Amino acid sequence: MKPEIHPEYIDATVHCACGASWQTRSTRKDIHVEICSTCHPYYTGKQKLLDTAGRVERFRQKWGERRGRTKEEAPVEAAPAETATE
Repeated sequence: MKPEIHPEYIDATVHCACGASWQTRSTRKDIHVEICSTCHPYYTGKQKLLDTAGRVERFRQKWGERRGRTKEEAPVEAAPAETATE
């Protein structure tokens, strides 16, 4: 490495929004992250649905089964007409 062109590489503390923290090395003294391996759904096995502007709820209202209605009561779509090719 060329001298005097690289930033100083120091010990750093990483802080997650879930409260976890650990030591590493970086050019910054403190690093703040929103998600880490302690709270990430891939590592924990727990799924979190982030509902941005009600998108998940609108999808469920449009395509999900409605409460109190069984599959037998659901409207039946017409089967596509078969065409004969001769």
